[in-house]
Amino acid sequence: MPGVVRQRSRDITVRGELVATGMLVTLCVALGHTREAAAQSAFEQVASSAIAQQKTSVSGALGDSFKLLLIEHGVRIAFQEKTRRQLAGPFWKDYRRSVHVPAHWEDTDSWLVNYIGHPIHGAAAGFIWIDHGPPRKAPLGFGWSYWASRGRAAAFVAAYSFQFEIGPLSEASIGNVGLRPETTGWVDFAVTPGAGFGLIAAEDLLDRYLVEWVEKHAGNRVARATLRMLFNPSRTLANLAQNRAPWHRGDRALSWR
Repeated sequence: MPGVVRQRSRDITVRGELVATGMLVTLCVALGHTREAAAQSAFEQVASSAIAQQKTSVSGALGDSFKLLLIEHGVRIAFQEKTRRQLAGPFWKDYRRSVHVPAHWEDTDSWLVNYIGHPIHGAAAGFIWIDHGPPRKAPLGFGWSYWASRGRAAAFVAAYSFQFEIGPLSEASIGNVGLRPETTGWVDFAVTPGAGFGLIAAEDLLDRYLVEWVEKHAGNRVARATLRMLFNPSRTLANLAQNRAPWHRGDRALSWR
């Protein structure tokens, strides 16, 4: 009988030890999960904070858009005799006389200049803004993040276009466009940011679903570079203003080696 009692006592002790061990293991696992969750939460907070701090470099965008402006005015002076002719005369007086509210929609420029050229140079300014934004690729489609990104670029294009038309370094000051009322119209103020916004989206789509597809099936680098420039003229112009190769893509290098 005493032996049975001692056996039961040992069994109870063993069970107690097993229970205590199980509780200790459970506690350790719970603490481990808690620490892991806390570490994950801290990591997510740091990541979210890092993303939030990735803002557009306004100074960088302004600097490169100024270089774009110099390229465009340089082309105007080089190829437009009427622009060179208007460089003479009192600068500030002629500039003030050139700035006024347009009285009509069209100006004296051709359809090609107004509805192709101006959207291209507007979209180029937009791509400069995008390139100085957070270094992550906005997903294409109808998602909010993509259209919000392109909408901010369109707002920058509107400001750039306003300066290009009547600002201190504009068609009004360099070449005195508007000195004759018929040479200025609402078309440039509206089409450059509006059609420029649409062209940014169109070039994004062409680059992602046409150019990238061809690049996956074509090994000729000259053909690939040509295709990039042909189907993305605005991005090509933006690359030149940022001292890059005209066929540059930040997410896929085109090695010539």
